[in-house]
Amino acid sequence: MQFVDLRRREFITLLCGAAMWPLGTHAQHAERMRRVGMIMPFNEGDTEAQARKTLFEQSLQQLGWTIGLDLQIDIRLAGSDPDQLRRYAMELVALTPDVIVTVGSVTVAPVQQATRTIPIVMTNVADPVGAGFVRSLSRPGGNATGFTNFEYSMSGKLVELLKQISPSMTRAVILRNPISAAGIGQFAAIQSVAQSLGVELTPIALRDNGEIEGDVAAFARIGNGGLIATAGGTASHRDLFINLAARHKLPAIYPFRYYAHDGGLMSYGPDTHDPVRRAAAYVDRILKGEKPADMPVQAPTKYELVINLKTAKELGLTVPPKLLFTADEVIE
Repeated sequence: MQFVDLRRREFITLLCGAAMWPLGTHAQHAERMRRVGMIMPFNEGDTEAQARKTLFEQSLQQLGWTIGLDLQIDIRLAGSDPDQLRRYAMELVALTPDVIVTVGSVTVAPVQQATRTIPIVMTNVADPVGAGFVRSLSRPGGNATGFTNFEYSMSGKLVELLKQISPSMTRAVILRNPISAAGIGQFAAIQSVAQSLGVELTPIALRDNGEIEGDVAAFARIGNGGLIATAGGTASHRDLFINLAARHKLPAIYPFRYYAHDGGLMSYGPDTHDPVRRAAAYVDRILKGEKPADMPVQAPTKYELVINLKTAKELGLTVPPKLLFTADEVIE
């Protein structure tokens, strides 16, 4: 009987252990779940926002993370409205994620104002040192690091390229976000080059869409004009920009490839998807214990010229062969 009782006790012990095993596994799994926030200056339904979200998730999966199993991603699409940017930044911080990824210059300040402790990985940000986001590019020093999208001096290339495709242009309207450091810095760079090319600039600040439409219509009546859209919280208005350029027959150039893909005449700027892949690698490193203060801010590795020939034909423009030859992509 003692032998039977011993076997019975062993069986009961094993049975209880088996019953508890799934609970223990669940607890361990819960401990491994990490959380990442992401805020972008695009409107709901924007195809570019979806493309970056998908790329970011795929890049993390390639690094060994499984969305929904050991990693949760919370995304906010805030457009370019300052109040909404601040509200969504506070929402993300309240979720206490392990890392927050910001897309675009206008998203960084609201997030940093909401937290100085949660790590931030910036993407497509202009002049993070001048904006006060980091102490230096090599040693950021605070809770933010990431990837810049251009030097302001590169913005002068926008007016040069537009002048090549439209030699008769003597005036250009500059669509910019006046509260963005990126918009201010780019305008200064464009202004320095435009003067040497004999192009007079008319800045238009992003406010109400009706006001923008009225200002561009008034500008276009005089003739010999062009349109330049800068970066820095302007992407959510790109459909408006492209439609206005088409309506008023204005040769136009934009800061990123997806503008040309959406019907814009021409774009010149950095690859906007490469920083998303690289940001995923930075997030991975931070989740594994590295500090953003010690991770250098990196510059873009490539600038792209994209020309939309279909739009050029609709505007009655002939693209110079030399310009076509130098283009990274030509949309037929």
